[in-house]
Amino acid sequence: MGKSVHNFDECGYVLKSKFISSTELNKIKQVVLAFHRAWQNDNSDFYQNKAVNSAYLTAPKYLDEQQRLVLFKFIASASLFKLASTIFTREFGFMNTQLFFNPVNASQLNYWHRDPQYHLTIEEQKQALLLGPEVVHFRLALEDEPGIELIPGTHKRWDLPQELNVRLEQAGYRNHNNLPNSEVIALKAGDLLVFSANMIHRGVYGKNRLALDVLLCEKRPELMTFMRNDCLPNSMQLAEVDYPNLFS
Repeated sequence: MGKSVHNFDECGYVLKSKFISSTELNKIKQVVLAFHRAWQNDNSDFYQNKAVNSAYLTAPKYLDEQQRLVLFKFIASASLFKLASTIFTREFGFMNTQLFFNPVNASQLNYWHRDPQYHLTIEEQKQALLLGPEVVHFRLALEDEPGIELIPGTHKRWDLPQELNVRLEQAGYRNHNNLPNSEVIALKAGDLLVFSANMIHRGVYGKNRLALDVLLCEKRPELMTFMRNDCLPNSMQLAEVDYPNLFS
């Protein structure tokens, strides 16, 4: 595990190939597909025109208790918790889940971003790189897919002028323009890509892209507002996971 810390600390990401068995992967995938079908029916306009992801998979809206338990067992599994423990320097917990897929509109372009840009000012974004809070994606590929493109090290440094112009669409740049020093990390089904939400990144569309993201974060009050109570396990489900404290 020592190598993970070094890689994540330096680069902002770490890749774990074949993180789970094909049997476990298939269980999770069946649950995710059930969620995805129900979510599509409910959000058909958004799905057809714009969507590249959905969220709150562990809520009871689209899944039954047994299906939710499959996800909770993965989220709070010993293997995922121990890996997360090598990455976070402070106490951490569960924040959310997201599902990433290809846009229906094939001409829709992918876009560079840092997750905090959607709720923080520029100054707050700069501060988050120095002081946190840290939010980390644990992305499980459910299919072989082109993966993600990211700029290593940007979880700890501010944008270069071109990066900022592209990300915020300033000075005639668009957020889908290519950037130098980027790295594309392709994923195979069962791989786990761990990366900082603070870093500059974009999804790469293509193949049968389907990835489940577990978002874990430092236990800080400003982040807890993003956590929904209906996405947490009940007491019976808590008794069946390896690390129930993740949800407290």
